Amino acid sequence: MPSFAAQQSLFRAYDIRGYYQHFTDEFIQALGHAFGRLYHSHSDEKAPVFNTVINTHTNISKENPQNVVTVVVGYDVRCGSEAIARTLSAILVGHNIRVIQLGLVTTPMVAFWAARYHGHGITVTASHSAKDTLGIKWLVSNTSPSSAAIQALYQQLTVNHDYHFYQKIQAKNRVFDSEMVENNNDTKPSSYLLDELSTEQVESVYIDAIERVFNQLSEDHCSTTIYHPKNARKLDLIVVIDCLNGAAGSVAQHLFDHFCQHVIMLNDTPDGCFPLGNPDPTEPNRLKQLQRAVIAHHADIGLAFDGDGDRLMVVDNNGRVVMPDHLLYLLARIAITERPESLNDSLVASEVLFDIKCAHHLPRLLSHLGATPVISKTGSSFMRQQIRLPDSQIVFAGELSGHFIFNDHRFIPYDDAMYAALRLLHWFALSGDDIDNTGNFSSKKSLSDIIQSLPAMVSTADHYLPMPPSATTDCAIMEQLTKFCRYLQQLIPVPARHHSLDNASHSSTFIQLPTMQCPSSVCTCASVKSSTTLAQAKHLLPIGTSLSCIDGVRLDFPHGFGVLRQSNTSNSLTARFAGDSIDDLKDIQAIFATLCRPFNTVLAEQILAMVAE
Repeated sequence: MPSFAAQQSLFRAYDIRGYYQHFTDEFIQALGHAFGRLYHSHSDEKAPVFNTVINTHTNISKENPQNVVTVVVGYDVRCGSEAIARTLSAILVGHNIRVIQLGLVTTPMVAFWAARYHGHGITVTASHSAKDTLGIKWLVSNTSPSSAAIQALYQQLTVNHDYHFYQKIQAKNRVFDSEMVENNNDTKPSSYLLDELSTEQVESVYIDAIERVFNQLSEDHCSTTIYHPKNARKLDLIVVIDCLNGAAGSVAQHLFDHFCQHVIMLNDTPDGCFPLGNPDPTEPNRLKQLQRAVIAHHADIGLAFDGDGDRLMVVDNNGRVVMPDHLLYLLARIAITERPESLNDSLVASEVLFDIKCAHHLPRLLSHLGATPVISKTGSSFMRQQIRLPDSQIVFAGELSGHFIFNDHRFIPYDDAMYAALRLLHWFALSGDDIDNTGNFSSKKSLSDIIQSLPAMVSTADHYLPMPPSATTDCAIMEQLTKFCRYLQQLIPVPARHHSLDNASHSSTFIQLPTMQCPSSVCTCASVKSSTTLAQAKHLLPIGTSLSCIDGVRLDFPHGFGVLRQSNTSNSLTARFAGDSIDDLKDIQAIFATLCRPFNTVLAEQILAMVAE
């Protein structure tokens, strides 16, 4: 077996992704067999049932052979994705695995269809990455792989024990062949193991499931004061949607026309060349066309989806991009206020999970909703894993990059951007139907009015900064900074010490963190520690400051926050800072620059040079 050393870099924290040149035929073949082994190893497991609404099988023309694992497979619009998907499907069929081909779909639609069977699914997609990139995401029993599981899959490619495994697969196929002969059926087994659904069928089942969610929401509202007969009709909104030439364009028109009266589509023709730029709505200036269209059409809202439909960005009626922190709060509010009665019976407060890059106002706003704010490492797959823990009380999860997950038992707990957008539209269309003090319906607020009512904030974008080089005797930059911040925390006397955000909570309890020791006596942070005075420590981490080191270094101040962390998808650092005012923002950037300067002066200057959005 080849080592596939060149492909090792493709196996990242969340998925397999990288330059298309690395996706060789030999690599895809080996990967297909690795998936075959993976799914057979889970053939005896029962996938968790997400929702009784979607846990019914579609009537497919061919019967499902008994005791055969089922995997659904879809692909995005990129050049090469379809070919990879079909190759993987053929290999899985050769492993006596039933494959249901969905065609061109979003990643969340693959998750939706996977939940209808064994919870196994593969999407050939590179998400929001550039056009010269390919990738693969997958689910096992409705669960995204951990970083360790992804690395284990890579190791499978380099282990030379395929021969014996293939013998077992071939033996199973021979047994299946003999059973077919005994039943006087001369059709090849592969014809029973490969189903290709029509686009109409893939879409209609998905749309029907979402419609049942909104029917249930309307029924729930019948017993409250906010119910209004217009719930039963299409939403009276003008909605502009930009699909960025990604996979969402294949279904968005039909989906949103089904629920909204006025839908205007932009860039809805799937095009793997991405003529207008990367299919990433979080990139600076990527939403300019959507902003102009919202203003030109006097629309109520603008929506943008990334390349594989799991990221959402929103533009308000004035053409302004809604900050993801604010959008996360609104969606969390929807999940909490519209949660089923079965969740309200719990004595434990609902939790809302947010990633470490979200701003300092968010936990306070979530607490006002009666929810418990919980901080998480960045990465939607990490969030999905936390949601599925047996004792999880998380009703909603979201991150700055636009991944939002409803976990209110109404739909699959997956970051489906189109579903999240429809939940927002449904709530927004009813947001003005509150009864005022006179008993009359109040006038409907615009989205810009709703956003305006939230706390003001000045922030930088989520910047990618080049990874500073480290001397061979020194720790990496983030390791040095983490050790230094924890040392400062230990240096400050306990009565004045800030509290910690570690252990993934925003509790005000003081948590004693262990001092991290340097493995090298010549490590830079050792000399920095020795020269730091108590006064300097109090200046850098003043009273009321919170520290989290679960994913890089995050500091929460009374007037803002900052975070610096290593990216999981590239060899770079990501940084974001926010304050209640521009002066607060600059003050926080100055503190981070001071913290970083002893380790790398270039990084310190880059932090100071970051400007507000």
